[in-house]
Amino acid sequence: MHKVKEVIVVEGRYDKNALSQVVDAVIIETSGFGIFNNTQKQKLLRTMAEKRGLIVMTDSDGAGFVIRNFIKSCVDPKLVKQAYIPDICGKERRKAHASKEGKLGVEGMRPKVLLDALIRAGATLDGEEAEVSGPPITKADMYALGLSGREGSAALRSALLKKLDLPEHMTADALLDVLNALMSREEFYTDMQ
Repeated sequence: MHKVKEVIVVEGRYDKNALSQVVDAVIIETSGFGIFNNTQKQKLLRTMAEKRGLIVMTDSDGAGFVIRNFIKSCVDPKLVKQAYIPDICGKERRKAHASKEGKLGVEGMRPKVLLDALIRAGATLDGEEAEVSGPPITKADMYALGLSGREGSAALRSALLKKLDLPEHMTADALLDVLNALMSREEFYTDMQ
C-alpha cells in the first residue's frame, strides 16, 4: 500500500472504501452534491489544501465533473491536482442498474487503475518529498487528553472542532485523520494544554 501525502477528495463512502484499499491517505467525501451547501466542508477542503494539497478524484460522468469544477471554484486551483479515472462502461456490483451514463465510477475501478490515476495526477507517494515526521497522533492520545472514550469527551471534541474551525459533526475517527494531516503530535499536545 502506498502512502499519499495529499488529501484525496472523492464523492462518497463507497469511493472512499475502494480508494482506502489502495492507498494510505486522508480521504474526504463530498457527499455528492452535498458539498455545494456545506460551507464547513468547503472550509475544511481549503484548510487541507493549504496544509497538504488536494487531489480530486471524482467519477468520470457529468455529475463528477460538476463536483470537480465546484471544488476548483472554492479552493485555490494551484493547490489542487486532478486525478481522472478512465471511461469504462459497466455497473458497480452493489447496484442493480448501471449509472445514467453507463460508466463505472471510482468505486468500480480496479486498484491498479486508481493508483495509476493518482500517479498521473502527480500524487506524492511514499514520502517522495521529505516531510517533517514523527509519531502520529493516536486514539490513545485522544483518550489521554479526554477527547474520546470519557465522560465529557463530546464537549471537548466539539470545543476543539470549533477552535480549529472544523465541521461540527466530524466523528472522532475523522478528526484524528484531520489532526494528523494538520499538525504533528508535539503540536497537538502543545495546542491541547
